[in-house]
Amino acid sequence: MEFAKLRHRITLQRRTAVQSPVTGAMEYTWNNLAELWANVVALSVRDFIAAQAENVKVTARITIRYREDIQEKDRILFRGKIYSIEGVLPDPDSGLEYLTLPCSEGVKDG
Repeated sequence: MEFAKLRHRITLQRRTAVQSPVTGAMEYTWNNLAELWANVVALSVRDFIAAQAENVKVTARITIRYREDIQEKDRILFRGKIYSIEGVLPDPDSGLEYLTLPCSEGVKDG
């Protein structure tokens, strides 16, 4: 992957829990973890139909530089839309250059 192709700006978010001092209940919020350069590609119609046939909800593929802290529980904001990370796939050569994140569009509760 040529890093020059990482031309989209995304926000990586992680859900955190804080106990309410008033009620004692756990309250959850999404916090920005990082602003990253990425390549965001919507699936083609053929890929989308194939994914649905296999009961996979992936609608986009997001490629970023390698990071050790990405989790499937995280989510991505891009152009006002929320993308849930469905997997974290390292590059096939070294495994340390970039990550491909198959994503589904929509709110992720954690």
